[in-house]
Amino acid sequence: MRAKGKIVTAMLIFGSIGVFVKNINLSSSEIACLRGIIGSLFLLGASFIIRQKISFQALKENMMLLLLSGAAIGFNWMFLFQAYKYTTVSNATLSYYFAPIFVMILAPFVLKEKLTAGKASCIIMAMVGLFLVVNIGGGDDGSSYNHPLGILYGLLAAAFYASIIFMNKFIKNLSGFETTLIQLITAAIVLFPYVLMKGELSFSGIKSSTIVLILIVGIVHTGIAYFLYFTSFKELKGQTIAVLSYIDPISAVVFAAIFLRESMSPIQIIGGILILGSTFISERLELKVLKTNQ
Repeated sequence: MRAKGKIVTAMLIFGSIGVFVKNINLSSSEIACLRGIIGSLFLLGASFIIRQKISFQALKENMMLLLLSGAAIGFNWMFLFQAYKYTTVSNATLSYYFAPIFVMILAPFVLKEKLTAGKASCIIMAMVGLFLVVNIGGGDDGSSYNHPLGILYGLLAAAFYASIIFMNKFIKNLSGFETTLIQLITAAIVLFPYVLMKGELSFSGIKSSTIVLILIVGIVHTGIAYFLYFTSFKELKGQTIAVLSYIDPISAVVFAAIFLRESMSPIQIIGGILILGSTFISERLELKVLKTNQ
């Protein structure tokens, strides 16, 4: 499979996760924990098959960042899955895609990067888009949802993802595959005692359909999707990866409409376009800066 095919497949898989999580009758922390365990075991097996060498010296040098970012991934998943429970997949996905905006807002303080007029315009555009998405007057009767709370969980997931982006910038001498493998293992290790303390992870009476869905989320949406995503990096340019990444949120909205019969009001669609448009423009600006500095 060529690099573009790999990343397109990975994005489509990521985009479909909401449909599966919506049908798993477990708590968000249980799903996140099991996803981390199954996904990390799959990638660990894949690392032996492809003979991926891991630098233990590099692991030691980056251990603190790997542990913190791994824990952030666990809670990132947990809050995203909570968002799915309280609002539509479309709303959860769009609020989750606020992560690049958080990065832009915090970059001047964390990375000492200059906040340009272009980036400031993207932030304003995304804020307007979020305001329109929160307008839940249409698209769904809302009888079983608490949209503001769901969108808040989506934004919390986005904040954790933004923290992962920052921490990964300081991780040195490790490939994306190595970093992700350790982070997934850490996510599982951190979430497991959390789930136990909450008295969850009880498999008594669990349905066979739930087991199948959990295995799909762990193996397909985590192990296979992450493997395809990171093994395609070496052959693709950053701009290509950035553009193809938008298959994820767009496909999430389409899958939710087809399989969950979710819909969005015209105002919410405009809001979604503004959010995704602002993140797309911000990434183009970032790539332009990188090319200038090369």
